[in-house]
Amino acid sequence: MTFEGAEQLTLAGLAPRKRRKRAPAEHVPAEHHPIAQVVLEVQALHLGQTFDYLVDEKDSDAAQPGVLVRVRFGGQRVNGIIWNRAASSATPRSSLRYLERVVSPDVLVPESMREDISLIAKAYGGTRANILRFAVPPRVSKVEAEQRLAASFTRPANSRLAEGTEQGYQRIAASYGDAHVLQEALVGNRFQAFVFDSMPGAQEWQKNMAWMAATALAAGKRAVVELPTMREVNDLLPVLRNYGLMPFAPSASGGWVGDVAVLNAEAMPAADRYRTYLAVALGQVNVVIGTRAVAYAPVEGPALFAILEDAAYQNMDGMMPYPQARGVMRLRAKAHGGVFVAMANARTPQSHWENTGPDTVETPVSGFSTAIHPLVSPLKDATPWVRWLNREELTRLADPTIGARVPHTAVRVLSKALESGPVLLSIPQDSMSDTLSCAKCHRQARCPKCTGPLQVPSDRADSTPRCRWCGAPALDWSCPGCKNERMRVVRVGAAGTAQELAGLFRGVPVVVSSKARGLVADVPAKPMIVIATPGFEPRVHPVEGSQGAAGREYRAVAILDAWTSLYQLGVDARLDTLTAWMRAVSLCAPRSREGQALILGETDPAIAQSLMTWDSRILAAKDMQERVETGMPPAVAAACVWGRRDAVMTLMQRVGALGGDWAVCGELPGMLGPVPIPQPETVDARELEATADRVKAVVRVPQSQRAELAERLQRETARHVAAREPGELRFRVDPKDLI
Repeated sequence: MTFEGAEQLTLAGLAPRKRRKRAPAEHVPAEHHPIAQVVLEVQALHLGQTFDYLVDEKDSDAAQPGVLVRVRFGGQRVNGIIWNRAASSATPRSSLRYLERVVSPDVLVPESMREDISLIAKAYGGTRANILRFAVPPRVSKVEAEQRLAASFTRPANSRLAEGTEQGYQRIAASYGDAHVLQEALVGNRFQAFVFDSMPGAQEWQKNMAWMAATALAAGKRAVVELPTMREVNDLLPVLRNYGLMPFAPSASGGWVGDVAVLNAEAMPAADRYRTYLAVALGQVNVVIGTRAVAYAPVEGPALFAILEDAAYQNMDGMMPYPQARGVMRLRAKAHGGVFVAMANARTPQSHWENTGPDTVETPVSGFSTAIHPLVSPLKDATPWVRWLNREELTRLADPTIGARVPHTAVRVLSKALESGPVLLSIPQDSMSDTLSCAKCHRQARCPKCTGPLQVPSDRADSTPRCRWCGAPALDWSCPGCKNERMRVVRVGAAGTAQELAGLFRGVPVVVSSKARGLVADVPAKPMIVIATPGFEPRVHPVEGSQGAAGREYRAVAILDAWTSLYQLGVDARLDTLTAWMRAVSLCAPRSREGQALILGETDPAIAQSLMTWDSRILAAKDMQERVETGMPPAVAAACVWGRRDAVMTLMQRVGALGGDWAVCGELPGMLGPVPIPQPETVDARELEATADRVKAVVRVPQSQRAELAERLQRETARHVAAREPGELRFRVDPKDLI
């Protein structure tokens, strides 16, 4: 029932509330440089330029380049960073808006950091806003005042630093060639890049990295150290304490103080990450360590930029423009006139190319590097006795258990080692994947066109094997080794082996550490069997009565199921295998303390030889030779493009990879693919259209044209987005893997 003319009752004496129109705020443009050029927190590629805003006179002192501001853009309020102040703008004054407010008076992005961000964005084909989301953590206002106060206090000089760095240099100079070149670079004032091949040892890389950071600090520089995971961060912090460098943490008297800050984008609470970022930006802390996010630490001057295991998957950012930590760190070191160090047990093809490449080309993220390699005699003393127990060696030893997962010879060695301490058994990852191999000689089946691994597509009606890299069908395939024409499917994977080994070593405790079973951080230096997958190796901690390094070592290390390395996929498959094995063997006691390492099963001879001699240059040289022949990075610059098929092919045509100047790279095709991307196993029906007909392709150009490759891809992808052309389209320069 309705009543016409009904009115809402009101209390007597109360008039209806009326909204008052606010008078427009009166603004007075700043007297000097009234234009603020702002980089907005907008991730669209076609909005990557700066936008001009007017600065009010009352905000002029606070609105300095590098501060966080709030502005109006497209009918909404967004944050941004003032990049520059200018006297005039190409935009008519009538179209300019004023800054809404200055959010924080602190300079969050110093001048050199702004220059670095511009260089990184250009090198990887992104925008400055793309890099800002990696570099600047979300603001937490409550920590700003306390950090400004803490930064105003000066800490007393560290009296242990000079003495510790001198002792550290004597140790390194006795073990590594050209150590004096590195030491001179750390105290000098010009850019130099180094490839550091570390010796084995339970705390070897930690001591080397700590010495470099302390030496740079003693010379008045700052140090940035990027590590794959927080496990390595926790390994390095105690060694830095030996130089009197304390972690940045709350003090008993209130506030946060320290010499070493830890930056981690994932595990740190938002307030702690912002506090740490401010402490570095304000110069309160001069040594910064952490995972991938530390590559963007706001340091000034000719700093040290060091990275451990530069080929690790964790070093690649997962959002556009997918920058790689190694390239970011080297680029920043060069821009700062500092020192770049890539340290690893297993040298990457990129590092080997930079050190020995006949035509090392300077690109924004690469160039010549000096090698720091172990001396022969100290290396021999530090390395355990590594034996490769393949079929040929077991036959020579007349071992009756040839073909067993753990042959009798290995059982005897491990049983002897268990008498005095723990034994580590390294097994492959707990994953499962299919690959193809020769049915006769078991060599991995590879594409005759581009040498990529072959597979049988699961979403095709026919069963013709196709290449995972270029998508070409393998018709009339024959094994290049034995000329056999038949292939077989090999299922690569491994699960826990505790039950199996319990029967071989009765009464011995067994510890399993893996992603599936959970990480075991450390184990005591007592007799036990430790089974671990790569990256989950427990550290050995001393027990009462242990002395020196002997209490932190495994008595023996065995690599189980080595044959799985023959069927790993990816461009860096052999490098990743050697890296994982060297990481495990580096925890073993040296031969001077009867340490032994065993490789159980068949593997690539270059991998085995590199591990047995602890000289990863053997595999790196072989990899580099093959990459030159097949046109793979770093012999060429490459980018992976993926998305909807029509969008990918249109982009390839626009950048010149289809019928243009990049259709050929040397004597090889400029484009590989496109290769279909299988749909996810679990997908919502509403998403089927977006996931259908997705492909990926690779474009290759000479290294001298890498910068132009990133520029063309960025420009044409921005054009695709700005024109609202249909279909997903993404790209990644310098991908870890091409598949």
